[in-house]
Amino acid sequence: MINWHNLHHSELTVTQLYAVLQLRCAVFVVEQNCVYQDVDGEDLQGNNRHILGFHGGELVAYARILHSDNQLEPVVIGRVIVSSQLRGKQVGEQLMQFTLQACQRQWPDKSIYLGAQAHLQCFYQRFGFSAVTPEYDEDGILHIGMAREPLSEVHND
Repeated sequence: MINWHNLHHSELTVTQLYAVLQLRCAVFVVEQNCVYQDVDGEDLQGNNRHILGFHGGELVAYARILHSDNQLEPVVIGRVIVSSQLRGKQVGEQLMQFTLQACQRQWPDKSIYLGAQAHLQCFYQRFGFSAVTPEYDEDGILHIGMAREPLSEVHND
């Protein structure tokens, strides 16, 4: 069972922040062999949120939500990670459900954007995201921009 947390950056403990940075580095830098600046200055800004999933006291899933005060800009979900030992066990689905619920609670009228690794496009489509950009290279990995309209704007005809 995963213990989920939706935290404002000011609520993160030093231990939690260390676990987040350690997991992001292990997956994005080491496993995916991408040399890039993960600590980008966004983690501790404004109303940004962190979704953490712990299993047995270990951080096994994470997503970052970036919020802009500009009403025209979408909420951005990024740094979506499931640790290698729990992939294929529906943890990614749980992470996205929890993350989208957090977005809905915090910013119900905002659209949501994410830069998905292209091979995960179908995964994100299951959560209502549609491709809005052509594929592009980011750090040697093909990505695609995807967006989802706010639930308040979804119409059932």
